[in-house]
Amino acid sequence: MSASLSADINVSPLRRAPRIYTRDEHDISRKYISPGALKVLYRLDSAGYRACLVGGGVRDLLLGREPKDFDIATDAQPEQIRELFRNCRLIGRRFRLAHVRFGPEIVEVATFRAAHVDDSDEAQTSDEGRILRDNIYGAIEDDVWRRDFTVNALYYDIHDFSVIDYVGGVEDLKQGVLRLIGDADVRYREDPVRMLRAIRFAVKLGFKLDPAAAQPLTTLGHLLEEIAPARLFDEALKLFHGGCALQAFAEMRQHGLFARLFPATEATLAHLDGGFPATLVGRALASTDARVAEGKPVTPSFLLAALLWDALDAERAKLEGTGMAAPDALTLGGDRVISQQVARLAIPRRFTQATREIWALQLRLPRRSASRVPRLLEHPRFRAAYDFLALRAGAGEPLHELVEWWTAYQDADAAGRAELLNALSADGAARPRRRRRRRSGA
Repeated sequence: MSASLSADINVSPLRRAPRIYTRDEHDISRKYISPGALKVLYRLDSAGYRACLVGGGVRDLLLGREPKDFDIATDAQPEQIRELFRNCRLIGRRFRLAHVRFGPEIVEVATFRAAHVDDSDEAQTSDEGRILRDNIYGAIEDDVWRRDFTVNALYYDIHDFSVIDYVGGVEDLKQGVLRLIGDADVRYREDPVRMLRAIRFAVKLGFKLDPAAAQPLTTLGHLLEEIAPARLFDEALKLFHGGCALQAFAEMRQHGLFARLFPATEATLAHLDGGFPATLVGRALASTDARVAEGKPVTPSFLLAALLWDALDAERAKLEGTGMAAPDALTLGGDRVISQQVARLAIPRRFTQATREIWALQLRLPRRSASRVPRLLEHPRFRAAYDFLALRAGAGEPLHELVEWWTAYQDADAAGRAELLNALSADGAARPRRRRRRRSGA
């Protein structure tokens, strides 16, 4: 990118002629665009509106990757879009969007946005600069300056199949640089989630984060505490379930952002920097990345169990120190740790409940007997709890023999399982005796 172009990107929105890449100058083919997105693009174009594929879809197609989503930008306003598509629903107050559904596919359509007008009811900004409402419509040359990164501000125009580049995004794709559009301090204050998006896109694309975009992350991280916990949970899922969780985690910690999402976890990891990859959290993140790479399912519950395990262990130790029984200490400690966490990330109850069950089974898995083992094996969280037990063993807890036993039991046939259970009884590992209760009034 030239020095003059780079300077233009880091000032207020400027109007200048875009670089137009004609059909023979880029590799985007319509056969790689979803049928639903093409229907929307063609219908808008036929109705006389400008219709462009924009954002990550264009970026990924230019990189030779398969896009996950196809977003569309147009000069048609939301109500006009709804008139064209019966299968359309308008959503959002902060940003008014149209969702056009084709079976399981939802195509998101946004109207070109323009700069804020201070006295407009359709655009509101907080005292800190955060955008609260953003429904000022404009043209494509206005809309481009409202986007976050240069590589996400490329438009594929269905009318002539050209790629339109106002900000040098194509060149940044070639150079592998993630560059913010506009002044970083202003853009991050407009929407603090952009800081997390900067980390996510940099590690996902394997790009270098431009120094101008990286420098403010540490000083502005506190702005994330103003964001709705539900939105932060959605962004955390994208960070940790995108196949680059371990790298994203390291980058977030480097810039002080992870502590804003998981303060209890950061507190327990503060003294482990030297050997972090071998810790429980490091192994859980690496395991998540491996499962994503293999196309296996991942769930927030398992990773949450690992992220908060050390915090739970500390809380449980305090409660047991007061004389509380281990199962009760684990239950109450888990409630406290999770309550603190959901104040930062609005984690749905179905995930936190599964995390609690994984933790509870850590106390039950060592208590093996002929009656207990089959019931544990049928528990819906058994496999996750077993994997978590193995993760703990790999992180250094003295659980290898227990993990080996459960591994052998799962792999054995009926005779082999019976033999393993008989060996437990012979070794004195059967159900522990219960204490007799004293009779009152004796």
